[in-house]
Amino acid sequence: MKIAVLLGDGMSGLPLEELGGRTTLEAASTPNMDRLAREGVLGMAKTVPDGYPAGSDVANLSVFGFDPAECYTGRAPIEAAAMGVDLGPDDVAYRMNLVTLLMGQSQVYMHDFTADHISNEEAAAVVKTLSEELSEDGLEFYPGVGYRNLMVWRGGEDGAKTTPPHDITGQPIHEHFPQGAGADKLLDLMLSSQMVLKRHPVNQARREEGRLEVNSSWLWGQGKRPRVERYDEKFGLTGTVISAVDLLKGIGILAGLDAPDIEGATGYIDTNYENKVNAALEGLGRGDFVYVHIEAPDETGHQGDMEKKLGAIEAFDEKVVGPIVSALENSGEEFRVIIMPDHPTPIAHRTHISDAVPFILYGTGVEGPSGEGYNEKLGAATGLYLPEAHKLMAHVTGQVKLW
Repeated sequence: MKIAVLLGDGMSGLPLEELGGRTTLEAASTPNMDRLAREGVLGMAKTVPDGYPAGSDVANLSVFGFDPAECYTGRAPIEAAAMGVDLGPDDVAYRMNLVTLLMGQSQVYMHDFTADHISNEEAAAVVKTLSEELSEDGLEFYPGVGYRNLMVWRGGEDGAKTTPPHDITGQPIHEHFPQGAGADKLLDLMLSSQMVLKRHPVNQARREEGRLEVNSSWLWGQGKRPRVERYDEKFGLTGTVISAVDLLKGIGILAGLDAPDIEGATGYIDTNYENKVNAALEGLGRGDFVYVHIEAPDETGHQGDMEKKLGAIEAFDEKVVGPIVSALENSGEEFRVIIMPDHPTPIAHRTHISDAVPFILYGTGVEGPSGEGYNEKLGAATGLYLPEAHKLMAHVTGQVKLW
């Protein structure tokens, strides 16, 4: 049996007055997902266990079928796996965002946690300079995808309290500086990066073009090497992860899955959907499983851009869900497909929340309550609720029966 997970990151949300009390998922035109919700199973699942941060790391581990309580150590070490950065047992990886800060009258604010969606080429040049200027014994810097980069502290501290920059967009930053073990070193690196970046050629070019400058690094999401089971041992599946971002690739690599680079995959609304779909179908030709991750709904949610989020949801439905499900239906093989967000990213909040999300299960031998269409309200109306979303994959593979 072929199994596909189609995940629209941050696709869920909360009611908006501008949409007549509807969420963006309710308001978006999603004919493919609506059909699958009517013909398959529709319910709600809690992807973020109580006591855990409402991040894509925790939530996607749950959707993959891993219990975060057993394997989660932090976001950055998962991304390190995707980047081929080996971590020893005492090494700590930190996500290093490249960001744009804004000076107010008396405060410094987090203006843009993506540095105006800095390109891979610009980010690589910036990280190279940071490495040259700030590296010392035990500190290493690695370029990732766009604003998402990595710092490794060999034998370092992982006990500091750090804050995801996307949680504080538009807010003063001083009260969100690292606190606790190792905080002084982290803050020194962040402040030192600001001095380095003032004179960087990337910013010189940006100033001439009238663009936002990348004027600081921001360290967060730290952790030591995670413990993730191989997918062939846990579920008897081989397969592929299709994503533009290192977090998802890292989960796949740790689980023994392929995680190819996709030409034109950006992690934003301009991503190459066709290439991602083709890679997903090629992956299903080689193996049993594919996990297709689309970042755009989450990114537009963080921006607080309702129209762009509506467009991102509709593009996911039209350009990913439609062609992949059609190919599976026409393949003549047995299949099952899960369609869901990892977490909500409400427009008004501009960050993640831990509310349950609607999921669809569709395909061969699937039985359970269906809905009139696909959104949060209709998902809740079916009465099917999974308090532990990490068990859904075991249900799909026949290891447990949840309903």
